[in-house]
Amino acid sequence: MLILFVGDIVGSSGRQILKDHLADIVQQRKIDLTIVNCENAASGFGITPRLAEELFSAGADILTGGNHIFDRKEIIDYFPQQPRLLRPANFPDGLPGSGLYVGSSRQGAPYAVLNLQGRTFMAPIDCPFRAAERELARIPHDMKVIVVDMHAETTSEKQAMGWFLDGKVSAVVGTHTHVATADAHVLTKGTAFITDVGMTGPHDSIIGMTKEPIIQRFLSSLPARFEVAEGDVQMHAVVIDVDEASGRARSIEALLVRSD
Repeated sequence: MLILFVGDIVGSSGRQILKDHLADIVQQRKIDLTIVNCENAASGFGITPRLAEELFSAGADILTGGNHIFDRKEIIDYFPQQPRLLRPANFPDGLPGSGLYVGSSRQGAPYAVLNLQGRTFMAPIDCPFRAAERELARIPHDMKVIVVDMHAETTSEKQAMGWFLDGKVSAVVGTHTHVATADAHVLTKGTAFITDVGMTGPHDSIIGMTKEPIIQRFLSSLPARFEVAEGDVQMHAVVIDVDEASGRARSIEALLVRSD
């Protein structure tokens, strides 16, 4: 089973490069399942129902989120209507939506996707490690292909989650920092891992935003308005090959696409 995981979509240029290239990648690579992190799709902060539908129409099978997933209030009523849009499973109880989706690929292969969020240098939410144990216990025992989006700030917390779940899931893919890491590999018990898959959007920027306001904020410590940048649009993703019978990953490969 070939799984494509696309890193954090940032703004309209991120959405556009996905629309321009995703269908060709799926066809050429014979992708069975496409997962896209969407939490920065709406001008860099959050996602709206219209933009979620736009990403689904472009070919995303599952949309995952993170700390900005509720930034647009109109998304709240959309969650009960669309189970393929996820928010971190370790958010407080009672929030709309779910952090786990169980479904079947285009070829009928069963799979599960789990969305988690880290706590180090982030909001004080429930433990992602305990949440992972809880959510995995809900998945049928014969469900072998399981992909985890670990949305976290620090490399250590993401790596800890990778080793914590090694052999229990097919892949742990890090998101949130918007900077792709060069450590895509398969862990010792068969779980594919990358600390951060990177960002899909403008790279002539500081993590997707125009540079000058952020530099001035570092210089002055004063608040600044952040806006999505425009230049050097790239799509960062990974392609994961998973054995459907065992759920073990055979390989994980970084994929970079530049805007035409």
